[in-house]
Amino acid sequence: MSTKIEASAATASSPASKRRIPPEFNIFLVLIGIALVYEVLGWIFIGQSFLMNTQRLTIMILQVAVIGIIAVGVTQVIITGGIDLSSGSVVGVTAMIAASVAQASTWPRALYPALTDLPAIVPIGLGLCVGLLAGLINGWLIAKTKIPPFIATLGLMVSARGLSKWYTKGQPVSGLTDQFNFIGTGIWPVIVFLVVALIFHIALRYTRYGKFTYAIGANVQAARVSGINVEAHLIKVYAIAGMLAGLAGVVTAARAQTAQAGMGVMYELDAIAATVIGGTSLAGGVGRITGTVIGTVILGVMTSGFTFLRVDAYYQEIVKGMIIVAAVVVDVYRQKKRKTV
Repeated sequence: MSTKIEASAATASSPASKRRIPPEFNIFLVLIGIALVYEVLGWIFIGQSFLMNTQRLTIMILQVAVIGIIAVGVTQVIITGGIDLSSGSVVGVTAMIAASVAQASTWPRALYPALTDLPAIVPIGLGLCVGLLAGLINGWLIAKTKIPPFIATLGLMVSARGLSKWYTKGQPVSGLTDQFNFIGTGIWPVIVFLVVALIFHIALRYTRYGKFTYAIGANVQAARVSGINVEAHLIKVYAIAGMLAGLAGVVTAARAQTAQAGMGVMYELDAIAATVIGGTSLAGGVGRITGTVIGTVILGVMTSGFTFLRVDAYYQEIVKGMIIVAAVVVDVYRQKKRKTV
């Protein structure tokens, strides 16, 4: 009798023990595995260490910081069951507009001579407002006109890219103030990324905003019946995603110390890739910011590793696409398994 009780207790405790393991743990193991593979291949083909080169790792982290900022917003959009294809173009137009009011008076070709030497808070705030406006447009189109998120954000992607080219007739904006450029120097882009990730990790896990976001992604009709204003919340989610893309545009311009209309090209796909690799389900209702952070680092390790091994850029894109597809296949399998259970 006692043996049966012990067996049943062990059986009951088994699922609980599994639930204690964070879902990001497996993704973290993938990150470790990829890094170790590059380490071994580095010694075999290059005769160098991949992990022991601090300069390479620092450059890698700085490169993925901007993608990570965008991915935090994209994660929230995908959790609701939507998609955002406009974030890369929003980065470009935000960088151009913010940089145009961040020029120094010593620059002979200032776009707005009367608006030079402004405090850094002005171009940063303007960039955030531009991104917020773009997100509000996306959210309003999706929530009020019922246009599929793919189409709405695709339209803004094209329009925003055209606007960034028209704004200065394709000319770059340079001569930015040191105060503005400071946000893109040193480790600051990484700090901005981590602070943003922490804020929205807390928001999704411990606030009503997060509960509503997951509820809409899990079952939009059930969320509406339970009293959630789905349309208003979707607008809020897309507005936040747009604002974070605007912040990424500001950081990109500050880091490059110039702004060009072509900035942010393909950033939206990298952000989606980091989000999906991090375990966020394209079906909606599932995902965590911590997973997205790990997914962003995985993306950076892959890119840095390919460069380290001197793999041609064309092959890098092919492999990256295969990994994205594999991540989606795993997600589909996981969803089927969850439904079966």
